[in-house]
Formats: sequence, structure tokens, C-alpha cells
Amino acid sequence: MLTDIDSANNLVELFLKRADARHDQPFLGARIGGQWETISWGEAVARVCLLAESLRGLGLKDGDRVCLVSENRPEWCLADLAIMAAGCITVPAYVTNTERDHVHILDNSGARAVIVANEKLLKPLHGALQASGVAEHVIGIDNLNRHQSGSFEFHDWATMLQGDVAAARAAVEARMAEIKREDTACIIYTSGTGGAPRGVLQHHGAILCNVAGAADILIEDFGIADDERFLSFLPLSHAYEHTGGQFLPIAVGAQIYYAEGLEKLASNIEETRPTIMVVVPRLFEVLRARIMKQIEKQGGLAEKLMNTALDVGERKAAGARKFGDGAKDLVVGRLLKPKIRQRFGGRIKAMVSGGAPLNPDVGVFFQSMGLTMLQGYGQTEAGPVISCNRPKAGLKMDTVGPPMRGVEIKIAEDGEILCRGELVMHGYWRNEPETARTIVDGWLHTGDIGHLDDKGRIVITDRKKDMIVNDKGDNVAPQKLEGMLTLQPEIAQAMVAGDKRPYIVGLLVPDAEWALEWAKAQGKKFDLKTLQDDPEFRAAVRTAVDRVNKDLSVVEKIRQFAFADEAFTIDNEELTPKQSIRRHKIKERYTDRIDGLYKS
Repeated sequence: MLTDIDSANNLVELFLKRADARHDQPFLGARIGGQWETISWGEAVARVCLLAESLRGLGLKDGDRVCLVSENRPEWCLADLAIMAAGCITVPAYVTNTERDHVHILDNSGARAVIVANEKLLKPLHGALQASGVAEHVIGIDNLNRHQSGSFEFHDWATMLQGDVAAARAAVEARMAEIKREDTACIIYTSGTGGAPRGVLQHHGAILCNVAGAADILIEDFGIADDERFLSFLPLSHAYEHTGGQFLPIAVGAQIYYAEGLEKLASNIEETRPTIMVVVPRLFEVLRARIMKQIEKQGGLAEKLMNTALDVGERKAAGARKFGDGAKDLVVGRLLKPKIRQRFGGRIKAMVSGGAPLNPDVGVFFQSMGLTMLQGYGQTEAGPVISCNRPKAGLKMDTVGPPMRGVEIKIAEDGEILCRGELVMHGYWRNEPETARTIVDGWLHTGDIGHLDDKGRIVITDRKKDMIVNDKGDNVAPQKLEGMLTLQPEIAQAMVAGDKRPYIVGLLVPDAEWALEWAKAQGKKFDLKTLQDDPEFRAAVRTAVDRVNKDLSVVEKIRQFAFADEAFTIDNEELTPKQSIRRHKIKERYTDRIDGLYKS
């Protein structure tokens, strides 16, 4: 299996090979009309090849970009593969993108076509298509209302799937014979510290290298069965799900089922009985809280067993097992762990956490409950997985495991983690300066600070860059939000926070001149400290924050804010001589105030 992945020239070639071996077996599953329905590998090949030839029929050529805007569903996978099978490059976009986000991606990528799932997702996209003017074709997976289109033409998904399957397959195979591992597969946009999302050029080899490393872990540590099943939940526009939740199962010949959403995830897990789940830490935190609450509500023996399991698990994680722990673990293993595993479908081999740092306590909890938890580390620029914990290397929840197969790591003099290998991107699309700063002599500068422990596992201790990574693994550029806030007349200075948190919050310094004028107009005494406790003053500043939020995506919106006691200055060490805010100093001073914004 690894040999096939290593020798594959491109992702489509590997997909066709796996599909030919599993022709009539189920491949993609989704809940439709209350029932789980599947598409076979053979049917998927037919649709991919027909769609690829239809895209070529629209005039698309090798290297043209095609934007993909859809929620997770079988058609996402089919469209992605078809775009690549057409010799084109996929440009995934988040379903939460605003019109402004879409404009930037369309303009920057120069996408000639867009595949969009439905009318709801077309609404914010339609204005962007008209403003940008670069896309010539819009393909609707579901039926779309034919809006005034301007410079682009609408096409139906069903119509694009018509034609001679054999001829389409032959054309795709001929084209794929010319696509090599170094050729670009997709451009995935990720937020940069300067604000505007940057397009990461992921080549076929980068994803194949990642997939081979992940498959190596599955094969060596868990074994691969004929009925492996992944449950896809994270956005496929995110590199983590794109590689780990789509191309990894393709590479190992597994099925992919698509969850209906967070509110139905628990029931979807029980119904689909997955063997592997790729998830962000926030979901594990939610599931942990839910399980603990349910068991505590039962009380009695169930609660006692849980507490025993946690005690034993914590000692095991700390390397401090006591006499009798083996017997306790045996009892818990018979009376509690099977029930917990059943809530996850009863077949789960491993749950892989990535996209954001995992709280070690959460990892220890699931390990104690008999569920294998692996924490990975990486970034979009690296395919995206750089390392992952694995049982054979010894699970340690305060590390992110050893580098994966094909990955070389070294620690720079300043402690920055550097990465090299086929997984490293070829650069940022149309952004040579940022590429040159990020990749030096073939080494990807991750922006993370850390070291290797005595067993070669990566330990991350700090972040060199300022990027916020929320608890769902979404990247948010703080400078972008702070710049937008301080453009408002009501706000002089701002710092936003939200690392490992569910949403973004802000610490604001009101503009003194605006505050003076506001106080006069309201007939109130001007005193900034007093005004900050005034509900009407706070509401006026809230209006400014709301104006900013209108132009932000869901994950970027500033949900809560507090006022700073004084302006950020050089004298109080909260401002550098270059007038940049010193985040660590501000966070240190206002820790309790910022934490309080998540309790209100």
C-alpha cells in the first residue's frame, strides 16, 4: 500500500487505482431523506471523469484555477478530484466566507470557474463574482436560481455529468500521465499575519507525502482492514480535513461518510460506526464534558468507575503507576470502557486531534476511557501534517509526537521549529516576498518554538508568530482585526485575543477626542475611566465593533470586548518603539479581564 502511494505521480492516479480494486464497494456516504446512502468507487470514477471532461469542454486548460464552495458532502470530493482530473487546480473556499473574502480569493487566484453547492452559498458569492469579474462559469451542485450573471454563465451539475464514461476515463488517464508529483494540486488560502489570506501552493507530492506518513502510522500501529470508515466533519476547505479526511481514506481504500453537522454528530457517530476520526480539540472538549456530565448524573457505580479510570489514566500518563492499577484498569476495562466505546460506534481505532493544541487533560481523559487519542501538529504550508503521536513511539500528551515518515526536523538557534521534505509547499501564490521569508534553503520556518524530547517527539513551547489559532483550529490574523478596529473613530488602540478559545475578544482603548465629543453631546462629564463604566458609552463603542464585524467572517468576529485601563505606550512597556503592541505584556497585565470575557 505504501509503495503505491510513494510511486503515484498524482492524487487522481492513486484514486483511480484504488477505485479499480474496489469497484462495487461503497466509497462515499451521506444521509439523504433520513437514510444513509452510498456511492460506489466505480460510480465515483464515472462522475469524476465525466465532470472533468465537461470542465475541459467549457474551455478550461491545464493549470486553470477552479474555486470550490460547498459544505462537506460527496460532491465536494467528486468535484475536487474532477478539477484535478481536468488538469486544473482546486481553490477551496470556506462556506463562512464573506463577500469580501470571496472577492480576494477570486481576484488573487484568477479562478476561471466556480463550483458552488446551493443557493444559500451563492448569495455572498454572487456579489463577489460580479465585483471580481474573473470567473467565466458557475456550476451549481443543487439547482440555482438564475440570477443576473453579468460576465459568467451558469451550468447544472447534472448536465455536467453526461457523456461517454469510457471516453472520459481514457481522456483523464492520458492527461494524468502528464501530471507529476511536483505539479500544483490545490491552492488553499490561509490567513497571514498581515491580514489578507495567502494562497498556499500544495503540490500533489506534498499531499501524497503526508498521506504516506499517516498511512504508515495506521498500518504499523493499528492495521488496515477492508471496511475502514472515516467520518468527515471538519471543513474540507481546511488543509487538515482535505488531506487527513479525504485523501488519506482514498489512499488506504476506506469509506468516507459525511456528518450532518455538530448538532447531529453524536448520533452520526453511532450510526456510521467509524474506525478513524479526524477532529479538532474543541470537539473533544465538548464530548468529554458531555460524557462526564452524563456519567456524573448516573452517579453510583458508573461515577466511581469513571473516577477510578481517570486516576489510573493520569498516573499512567505521568509514568507513576501504582501497585493495583493493573487490576483497577481490568475492572474498568470490562464495566465502563465498552460502554464509552459504544457511544463512538464501537469500532473506533483512533481519534486524531489536530489544527490546534490539545489540552493534555482532554487527551488523558479519552485514553483513560479506552479510546486511543493521537495528537498531530502541522500547518497548511506542510501538507499540513508534520508530526503525530503514535502508540509504538509512546503516547505522551504534552508532545505532538515524532516527525512523520519523510519529514526532517531541526531546531533553529532561536528555538524555531524548521521542517524539510516533499511535504513543504512550493510557496505562496503570487507572493514571492512572503515565500522567501517562509522557506529558506529548503527549510520551512514554522513560526513555532519548541524542542525534541529524548525520544525524538516534538514539544511545542511557544508561537513565534502572532497568529491566533482558535479551539476549532481556525487561523485568525490579529493584526487584520486590530487594524480594522482602530480605523473606527471611536477606537484608538486595540488588541484581540482568542488562542485556543471558542471566539475572538478585544481589549480596547477608546479614542480620547471622540470620547470628549461624545461626552459633550450627551451632557456628561468627560472622564475616560468613569465613561468606561457608562452603559451608553459602552453601547456607542459596541456600535463601532459591530461595524467591523459586518465585514468579518464568523470565526473572525469580535464577540466580547473590555476596556484597557490606559493607552498602550512605550513607557508602560505595552508599545514598542516602532509603535507595535507588545502582546505578551498586555496579556500579562489584563489576563483576568480577558478571561472574564469568556464567562459573561
